[in-house]
Amino acid sequence: MKVRVKFSKYGIMKFIGHLDVMRYFQKAIRRAGIDIAYTEGLSPHMVMSFASPLGVGLTSDAEYMDIEIHTPISSADATEALNRVGVEGIKVTGFYEIPEGKANKAMTLVAAADYTLKFRKGYAPKTDWQSGISHFYAQNSIMVLKKTKKSEKEVDIRPMIYEMSVNGGIVFMKLASGSVANLKPELVMDAYLQSIGITPDPFAYEINRCEVYADLGTEKARKLVPLSDLGKEIL
Repeated sequence: MKVRVKFSKYGIMKFIGHLDVMRYFQKAIRRAGIDIAYTEGLSPHMVMSFASPLGVGLTSDAEYMDIEIHTPISSADATEALNRVGVEGIKVTGFYEIPEGKANKAMTLVAAADYTLKFRKGYAPKTDWQSGISHFYAQNSIMVLKKTKKSEKEVDIRPMIYEMSVNGGIVFMKLASGSVANLKPELVMDAYLQSIGITPDPFAYEINRCEVYADLGTEKARKLVPLSDLGKEIL
């Protein structure tokens, strides 16, 4: 049985990297007594994959992990068991059966993500920085210098910004995410601040990932669906 696990990551755990999160769940699954499947061969390991590893320093309400189990267990029992053996800062919030097949793997489905961003205490600009966001989002093109591991190039990030607004000092963004196109919220915010003449400070933002989506639409019209909605509760 293929299963998708949804969990949140918060507090001190936001400083724990992806590989440590993976090792954490390997131990938690064993301690919870969930009958997970292992790969075959000389060095078997748990059948486990993550949708979109979260960057260090970010919190999240919607992280996803796909696993395969031999013995069925109800969503309620699995969630309770994992949280009982877990630690503060990681909380399992969903456990869903998903269809078989490579096309349903979370890591290949990711197309977009929601984020909220606010300034850390003492880092907010002293001048009005919120009123220009609607104009920034309304532009047809937003050119930025995007750095990669090997090079840097100027790209238009506007097609990758699906929504952007601000309310009470908290910026909401729906951005492209995944292997086809991926845009980080801090890059968008840096570009906005620079466009209004403000030099962004390093590590000035607190960022939370709110949801991760698959795109079930067409080339002409997106249809973004949360990854949890592609599975069903196990009774």
